[in-house]
Amino acid sequence: MAQQTEAQVLSQPAAAARRGTLRRTLAQQEGMVLGLVAVIAFLLFWEWVGTSGIINPMFTSSPSRILKAGDRLFFDGGIGAVFAALFAGNLQGAWTAIAKGSIWKDIWISTQELILGYGLALVIGIPVGLLLGWSKKINYIFEPFVSALYATPSVALLPLYIIWFGIGINSKIAVVFMSGIFYLLLYARVGVATVDPNILKCARSFGATDLQLLRTVVLPSSVPFLFTGARLGLGRALVGVVVAELYAATAGVGYLITVAGATFQTDKVFVGVLLVTFAGVALTAVLQRLEERFSTWRPRIGEETGGG
Repeated sequence: MAQQTEAQVLSQPAAAARRGTLRRTLAQQEGMVLGLVAVIAFLLFWEWVGTSGIINPMFTSSPSRILKAGDRLFFDGGIGAVFAALFAGNLQGAWTAIAKGSIWKDIWISTQELILGYGLALVIGIPVGLLLGWSKKINYIFEPFVSALYATPSVALLPLYIIWFGIGINSKIAVVFMSGIFYLLLYARVGVATVDPNILKCARSFGATDLQLLRTVVLPSSVPFLFTGARLGLGRALVGVVVAELYAATAGVGYLITVAGATFQTDKVFVGVLLVTFAGVALTAVLQRLEERFSTWRPRIGEETGGG
């Protein structure tokens, strides 16, 4: 009895430590757990509303119906045809069932528009923004034009883009480019403007050139602003993709949403909307990881630079 009591006494600190570790883990993951529970509760409520007949199915949907619509769009014959071909050892048949999904063409067209339009905005917007922030005279010259174009909705210029570039992909790229460039340009300009002028004066007193200042002082200090502009510009670029495909388009996720909405295929509308949503979330997460990677390049305020 004494040995058993002693073992129980010795095990109490270990059990308390495990309970403390569990509580700390739950506290650290509290946000994720609450968010997950909220999403599951919302999906269950949405499924009930969409399948109970309270609302006309023509005007709403449900998670299960959206999954079925996505299954028909992504796979020729549904995902069941893919698994049936795999179980039969017919890899070619499984690939054919995937490749013949009707939505892949739309995804590919929209992806091209986003990559080319947003990539062009990155290549042009960030350097121009840095230049405007670096030179007051150049900023004074271009400020009226930047302000006017920024205040003009890109969709209002879409008829002009179609006249200039045709109804093909080039006009869509122009819309995406104009939708995303201004956040990149403006935040790059602000990033340069927030650099401490005393640091610049000190560096110049030691003979630093403009290129050295840009590389070692301005760019590292502007990293948070550049990535903030990149994230906001990405969101606008995704909106530009959808808006551009509402007019004079024959393919694309925006075109899919338009046609499905015009024919009251609500399930397909939600498939397209969720595709854009997931793309935005995934790409924003990538930019956040890149920002964390490059934030180590930026000197921290108050960080000790030497001994003493």
